[in-house]
Amino acid sequence: MAGKLYIVPTPVGNLEDMTMRAIRVLDEVDLILAEDTRTSGVLLKHFDIKTPMQSHHKFNEHQTCERIADRLEGGERIALISDAGTPGISDPGFMLSRACRERGIDVECLPGATAFVPALVASGLPCDRFVFEGFLPLKKGRATRLTELAADPRTVVIYESPLRLGRTLRQLAETFGEDRQAAVCREISKLHETIKKDTLGGLAEYYGVNQAKGEIVIVVEGRHSAGKESRKMSSENEI
Repeated sequence: MAGKLYIVPTPVGNLEDMTMRAIRVLDEVDLILAEDTRTSGVLLKHFDIKTPMQSHHKFNEHQTCERIADRLEGGERIALISDAGTPGISDPGFMLSRACRERGIDVECLPGATAFVPALVASGLPCDRFVFEGFLPLKKGRATRLTELAADPRTVVIYESPLRLGRTLRQLAETFGEDRQAAVCREISKLHETIKKDTLGGLAEYYGVNQAKGEIVIVVEGRHSAGKESRKMSSENEI
């Protein structure tokens, strides 16, 4: 009988966001695939989970997916986790899930933490319809993709490195327009979580001289709503 792959979200910062179901699954499976076994080792130790781990990350997933699928077909139950959040969302996970689908192996994804959902909801921008972009292309196709997103009527959600934040905000302001409302959400669920709300022009100016730290989510107003009467947004809201 074939086994099952469990895709298990882990906290993006606050360990209290770990669900009881996730703890149980990680404790019961035969193997845990971890993006970084050192990082995940801290999490497993905190919850007294002693299940063996194996590395599974973007640099080796092309080579390991088929072997893992073989083990699943052999009856093993395996859990996949990333360093933080839900595997497959700007993290390894899709390739293994696809391999399981092609072989008819059951895949069960637990609901749980991911950074962009709380950032989107807390931004104060429309969240009934949105596009999750993840990380923008670094070079090839970047300008074209920005132009496409600028015309999208949905709220746009982008992940970014703190080292590239200032440059990206300047490019967004140039392409979307400086008056487009936006929010920079930093360190979601962690002690120093901060959500700074302003126009793209204002955010680009601020982060051009103030270096951000930690994980960053940028939320930008969609095109159609941008032309409406400007809504006043506080310049900074620390949660």
